[in-house]
Amino acid sequence: MIAELGHYALVLALVLAVAQATVPLLGLRSGDPALLGVAKPAALVQFAFVTLSFAALTACYVQSDFSVLNVAENSHSTMPLIYKVTSVWGNHEGSMLLWVLILALFGALLALLGRNVPAALHAAVLSMQAIIAIAFYLFILLTSNPFARLAQAPVEGRDLNPLLQDIGLAIHPPLLYVGYVGFSVSFSFAAAALLTGRIDAAWARWVRPWTLIAWIFLTLGISMGSYWAYYELGWGGWWFWDPVENASLMPWLAGTALLHSALVMEKREALKVWTILLAILTFSLSLIGTFLVRSGVLTSVHSFATDPARGVFILMILVLFIGGSLTLFAWRAPMLRQGGLFAPVSREGSLVFNNLFLTTACATVFVGTLYPLALEALTGAKISVGAPFFNMTFGPLMVPLLIAVPFGPLLAWKRGDLLGVAQRLLTALAAAVLAMAVTFALQGRPVLAPLGIGLAVFVIVGAAIDIVERIGLFRLPVAIAWRRAVGLPRSAWGTAVAHAGLGVMLLGVVGESQWNIERITAMKTGDVATVGRYEIVFDGLDQRQGSNYRELLVRFTVREGGVPIATLTPSKRAFTSREMSTTEAALMRHGVGQLYVSLGDLEPDGRVAVRAYDKPLVLLIWIGTLVMSVGGGLSLSDRRLRVGAPRPSKARLAAQPAE
Repeated sequence: MIAELGHYALVLALVLAVAQATVPLLGLRSGDPALLGVAKPAALVQFAFVTLSFAALTACYVQSDFSVLNVAENSHSTMPLIYKVTSVWGNHEGSMLLWVLILALFGALLALLGRNVPAALHAAVLSMQAIIAIAFYLFILLTSNPFARLAQAPVEGRDLNPLLQDIGLAIHPPLLYVGYVGFSVSFSFAAAALLTGRIDAAWARWVRPWTLIAWIFLTLGISMGSYWAYYELGWGGWWFWDPVENASLMPWLAGTALLHSALVMEKREALKVWTILLAILTFSLSLIGTFLVRSGVLTSVHSFATDPARGVFILMILVLFIGGSLTLFAWRAPMLRQGGLFAPVSREGSLVFNNLFLTTACATVFVGTLYPLALEALTGAKISVGAPFFNMTFGPLMVPLLIAVPFGPLLAWKRGDLLGVAQRLLTALAAAVLAMAVTFALQGRPVLAPLGIGLAVFVIVGAAIDIVERIGLFRLPVAIAWRRAVGLPRSAWGTAVAHAGLGVMLLGVVGESQWNIERITAMKTGDVATVGRYEIVFDGLDQRQGSNYRELLVRFTVREGGVPIATLTPSKRAFTSREMSTTEAALMRHGVGQLYVSLGDLEPDGRVAVRAYDKPLVLLIWIGTLVMSVGGGLSLSDRRLRVGAPRPSKARLAAQPAE
């Protein structure tokens, strides 16, 4: 009964989405306020029904109702409760239900928080959101029904994919989906603006908070997914340029460009056409990522769908939304009025420079990811585009962008003084040169490491100089500087923190890629392996029974200078229901680095294959992304960055002369 209730609620959500999509557009055409007003209650009730549907599927998992096909294929009665819940989105059907739940949530938030948006534009945005929802409701109901029943329920389920039975996968997909789906709001605002002709600084002000929310969550989602792959897959890497990873990186790059472009539009009413196009492309890339992961064209732990019908349906969605929005853009964009002019050397110019390199980097990842798939589809030939291609193309594009990052916030709007800004950044340059010299003196090789460390320090110190200049530190009395710091807009703090986080992440990338020490060996009890300055001693084997798996643990003692400092217990888990095994790495933190130990196969002579790494600075990769997200949160909390244009105060309204 619970499954049927969830299915029925999803059908009702589809009906409401149809009403939300069509009635406000009729009101927009006729100018009828009553028809426009349908959008808000429809969005709220639609969210209620999708929430009910998702809650019903969750209840089926928690109760281990194996008469539901989706539950029988992706759960097990002995799984811990947390993994029964995460199993809801650990499969194709459930993950798509999570997608529409988040989409409906954004629609409801738009309905509640868009009171300052003009009624026509507000209704048009909600209508666009509903059109997206209709496509995905139909996709779920016609090809991916999560509530399908089995004629005869099995006694036990098949279990969740063991790789997904991890706390990281409880967090990673929801964060990632909020990022993906959050960009639908920017897309809907762009399409609605093209329909209504309302594209100005206020429009950019309404779009930026939603874009920032999506960017923050996508950053956190990518970061969490990277850390999960790092410790769960046992390979010791944090980024593999896998097509599924690239599918999330592309909208992140485009979304970062959109944030900066919308800032120019808000401040100077410039880059209107480009900002609208970026809003369309960013969500389009999110849809392409969905197609890559859910269509079955890729083989990955994330790829749940293998039915060609699903791939064709998602491809039709891509054609509808990407093709339709770009057609609308081509029709309406020439009618847009040009905004304010600015000199090439200005803050606007620096943000255009930022956009140029971000979009070029995004295009590089796009081509490298999709070219092999297109070539195979057209000719049958299979080629592999891997890390060497992306490192040689993406990396060089990031260098000039990172050099320019500290300059942008210090340049004035409309016309800037590049020489004056360069003089203010001399301290950052000196710190970078000092860091390069120290790195070279300590390490000697490779040459890229000192350059990378120097660039990271330049970005971090440059971000600090931006704040120092704004508050007048070292130029004004400390009390005045403190008051200016307290009164500084949070968006300024957010920009500096986010840029500093980028530098921190770069420190981690350089440290992990240039100074990583790897040792692969086969060990038995009593053997000792040296990894960097550490010795790991094989103490013995243990076995234990988990809730739904058997686990082989190996005990290692870690010594530094002959002195024991830690005990590590990496393991291999065997899941009998799925006939699969997973590797659980053991990690020991030292500063912002880690000693990483994982297990391979057990050999016939009793030895165990051991893979050990010493990874200096590796934690800075994820610390940096967290700092970037905190910077985004600070900007979002700025009272000036509210959803919608600020309302005039009652005093100002009273002072206005009557017409």
